[in-house]
Amino acid sequence: MSVLKDNINSGASALARLVKRSCITAPGVYNGISSILAEKAGFKALYLSGAGVAANAGLPDLSVTTLSEVAEEARRIVAVTTLPLIVDVDTGFGETLNVIRTVRVMETVGAAAIHIEDQQLPKKCGQLSGKRLVKEEDMTRKIRAAVASKKDDDFMIIARTDARGVEGFEGAVRRSKLYLEAGADAIFPEALATKEEFSKFAKLVKAPLLANMTEFGVSPLLTAGELGRMGYRITIFPLTAFRASIHASEKAYANLARAGTQKGFVGKLMTRKRFYDIIGYDEYEQEDRAIYNQRIW
Repeated sequence: MSVLKDNINSGASALARLVKRSCITAPGVYNGISSILAEKAGFKALYLSGAGVAANAGLPDLSVTTLSEVAEEARRIVAVTTLPLIVDVDTGFGETLNVIRTVRVMETVGAAAIHIEDQQLPKKCGQLSGKRLVKEEDMTRKIRAAVASKKDDDFMIIARTDARGVEGFEGAVRRSKLYLEAGADAIFPEALATKEEFSKFAKLVKAPLLANMTEFGVSPLLTAGELGRMGYRITIFPLTAFRASIHASEKAYANLARAGTQKGFVGKLMTRKRFYDIIGYDEYEQEDRAIYNQRIW
């Protein structure tokens, strides 16, 4: 297969098959190279968070990024990996017509699934307090629009509810059932507070469920195995690799600024050879030579 991958949307059917089989782990990725690393680590699906897109641009997760920015990052990721990509599209970037456009754009760039949340704009990180919810009928309208506008039946529309932190656990369950009635393919209950809540939610809401295991939030850090046994089908780790990356970068910059040289920590850096192996540098060169030799002059 060519190393210059086409971003044709075959990921939706692959994700649908995976979700039916078992609980899958989708690590958070934030650009092309992180996606390649995640695939090489053995994961079967990827996750692109809105917070990740914003953070990669040095911005807060406060509705300051756009559909175009999220779509471009998704396109870059799909172009260099073979794994299905789940994309966080926040509130759908507006009202019903915006949601329709969001679905069509995300299918076009090759995403396998999206999740839409029921917050009001400007939205906030789901693990923070002070969130405001849209009316239930407004969210169900968005879900119906999203489902009706998708071209691929396997393209998954995941409804995220932030109701746990606003209306309580019962509100999250009630809204989730309404969202399923509106046609959502799966439910993402954000910011459940205990292991018991995760378990109880899975018993009350009979649908494919997504669990968010982000660090430093209100939810306990459960394993994918624990969640799978409860009945969850997707577990995401949105910013784990990003946080590890910027933590290491912060130290590298500080050491470089202090010493004026990288000699003291060059042994901790990825080598040029290893990096080239990861991105397939030699394969690109070989393909270029093969194409060049096929030219007719």
